[in-house]
Order: sequence, then C-alpha cells, then structure tokens
Amino acid sequence: MRRIDHRARHLERIVEVRAGERAERVPYPIRIRTAEVLRTAMVGAGLLRVTLGGPGTSGFEAHTPDEHVKLIFPDADGVVRPPEPNGLMLRWPRPSPTSRQYTVRRHDAATGELDLDVALHDGGLGSDWARAVEPGAVVHVAGPPGGVIVPHAYDRYLLAGDITALPAIARWLEELPRTAAGWAFVEVADASEEIDLSPPAAVEVRWLHRGAAPAGAGDLLERSVREIRPPDGERLYVWIAGEAGALKPLRRWVRDDLGLAKGDHDITGYWKYGVANYDDH
Repeated sequence: MRRIDHRARHLERIVEVRAGERAERVPYPIRIRTAEVLRTAMVGAGLLRVTLGGPGTSGFEAHTPDEHVKLIFPDADGVVRPPEPNGLMLRWPRPSPTSRQYTVRRHDAATGELDLDVALHDGGLGSDWARAVEPGAVVHVAGPPGGVIVPHAYDRYLLAGDITALPAIARWLEELPRTAAGWAFVEVADASEEIDLSPPAAVEVRWLHRGAAPAGAGDLLERSVREIRPPDGERLYVWIAGEAGALKPLRRWVRDDLGLAKGDHDITGYWKYGVANYDDH
C-alpha cells in the first residue's frame, strides 16, 4: 500500500489555485526554526533589512508575496519561550510569548538566506532590536503559516500600502508576470524612503509623500487609490495593507464601488494605533 505524503498537499493545492481563476488562502505546515543573523543593511531611509541564515533555515518555504513569519523575543525576565512542534502546526505556550510579525521579503532556497525588512519607528520593539542586533545573534522564527495564492489570470492588479506594506509590494512587483498591468501606491514620508522596485512595464508605481504628517493618520493613500478607473469588463485583483483604521474606507470602496468578490481582494491591517503586535488575521 502506497504511503501518502501529507506534507506535500499544500504544494499541490498551491499549483491548483495558481492555475485557477480566484485567489485562495493556502495553509503551509508551520515550523519553528533557530536562525542566525548574517547581516543588516538599510533599504532606503525607512526600512532596515535583517538577513537570516544558518542551518536552521534549511527547508524554509516561500510561496506568496505577503507571507509572514513571527520573530520570538525574550520576555521581560530575559527568557525566550518559543512554540513547540505539534504535527503540522505549533503548540504555543501560555501566556503567548513576546513576538513581532514580518513579511518574508526574500528567500534564497540555494543559500537558505531569508530577508526581513523592518519598518523603523521610535520605541518599537522590533525596530530597536533590528537597529541593535549584530551578526551571529540567534533568533527564533515561526512560520510562515501560509498565504494567499493569487492566480495570474487577472487583467489588472492594484497594490497599495504604507511603508509597512512596502516589503510585500516590492515582492509582489518582482513576482508578477512581466506582462501584468495595474498600479502600485506606496505612502512614505518623503523621497528618502523610496526604494528601487522591479515592476512589470505596464504597472504604474506612484509614491505618495505625506510629509510631516504621522504615518497612517491622514487620507492620502485612500484619496489616491480611489482615483483609479479600472477599464470596464476587465478583472481586477486588489491587495492593500497598512494602518487598520486608515484602510476602513478602502474596504468599503472595494466592496461597494468596485463590487469585487471576496476572492478578488485582500485588505489587511498590518498595524493599528495604540495596539502593540496588532494581528488582523
């Protein structure tokens, strides 16, 4: 009797969804890994890239532009309490350990290197860690838990977000077919936070400078995104992320004005004013 390898089922499902017509969230087996910090480097003025590697990243999987991992930090007493493997999932200790969530910006399967781009802001646990961490430091990495697989069957793509969404948008633009068309809106403080991107020729990138206004506090992103006019009869996929409160009007716009079905958009609050380690999933 042939033994079925259940570990590969998510890979088969990813292939099926990519060949289909609608996006779908596909869960992966969730792992906990011990990785080593290899190096850090600024990406523009607003992102600090932390590159992880070492034997612990062997077998890491990366399939979608917005998939994320959690970094596990020490508690106030200095003790790190990582989750434990539990079949295809993880068993998390109670109370939950201190953690922060980051987009997988890049994964090199050949070298095992994993890039996490941390958006810098004063007083943030992850920001302070990324600024201070040195090569050789050990970090516990949980995930990714899965991601939304988006078929390349859409006529146009709309991507938008603030600097916390920029790592995912950058990866989106790299992984879209070179024949893709659409728009990418990125709200940053000023030109110093702009970074080099690799969009398909028919995807227009618009940098939105908010100036001295606090991140996520105004309606610059909303007003700019709402100006687009998708051609009649074309299929549109929308991906937007950023401050949760600022995204509420865009959720309504996508639902009521664009009339997109649930499988044709993904709008996620990456952070929320006054809430540490906000999770919109």
